[in-house]
Amino acid sequence: MPSSTIEAAAAESELIGKALEMAETAHAGQIRNGSGGMAYIHHPVAVAELLAAHGFDESTVAAALLHDVVEDSEASVEEVASGFGEPVARLVAALTEDESIEPFERRKDAHRRRVEEVGGDALAIYASDKLSNIRVLRRALASEGESAGEEFEAPLDVKEDVWTADLEMLRRAAPALPLVGELGGELAKLRETRANTRRD
Repeated sequence: MPSSTIEAAAAESELIGKALEMAETAHAGQIRNGSGGMAYIHHPVAVAELLAAHGFDESTVAAALLHDVVEDSEASVEEVASGFGEPVARLVAALTEDESIEPFERRKDAHRRRVEEVGGDALAIYASDKLSNIRVLRRALASEGESAGEEFEAPLDVKEDVWTADLEMLRRAAPALPLVGELGGELAKLRETRANTRRD
């Protein structure tokens, strides 16, 4: 279910309303890995909600709602451009990983570099995406233990290393972005949660 914040934004903005509709269609039936069985749509909505709360414009919020549709559905960047305009499509393209790059760490490195090159609001969506991912994982770890990580493509130690590199890039590229400070705090909490889980 969309949050009340995003529902309100969708009611006020045709662009956000259309983006929410496309995201719900694209992610229908999908489950978020490492979330304890959460419907996938909760993730882009959470990412968009963080950006809306920080005052980002409707194009950025719409792009946040759509940031995984090209990666996880049949939708293309061209379709996003046709329906939402080039600024939104440019952000979605920046946030779309190149699935042909292997292994996992190399793909994440390439994606991080591309987001840094695009800069601007792409960095904000990227930070919000990582922040949302870590929060969901931390809740799953607290309830399920380290087994929550078994759903992921890469081991939790590797994911933690990738998120650390993401944080370092964001601190360099967007040091004034409030989401970067929140991400640092959330990553520290994740490490603490994992340490406590392994001790239990």
